[in-house]
Amino acid sequence: MAANQPGDTVEQFRAGLDAATLAMIDALRAIVTTAYPGLEERIKWNAPSFAVAGDDRITLGIERKGGVRIVLHRGAAAKDVAGFAFEDVDGIAKWPAPDRGVATFRTLDAIESVWEGLTALCRRWIEVTQDAQD
Repeated sequence: MAANQPGDTVEQFRAGLDAATLAMIDALRAIVTTAYPGLEERIKWNAPSFAVAGDDRITLGIERKGGVRIVLHRGAAAKDVAGFAFEDVDGIAKWPAPDRGVATFRTLDAIESVWEGLTALCRRWIEVTQDAQD
């Protein structure tokens, strides 16, 4: 897949994917949009990213060795994590920082197996980070 260019749309991004990757990306997109309707979706960091009032909170991506990822974050710049807390009750993501969670999936079945939990995780993430002071 070629790198996306500034101004590319989600549809242009999707058009460059093979069928298996497209299915996984579309599943993650469905989870995010179901979890929190009304998020702004755009291409950022060469992948679909979802924002609240212009602030990116969830970004999808393609793994180099196959599969896809979903990243829960508080934007491009590092934020002060003092006083910030978030609990991933189902342990779906790995947390390299208190405010950055990453879940990777190699197959559509893997995504489907955590669909409800991942939907709830995304919903809670948006609610907590929308209210947190950046």
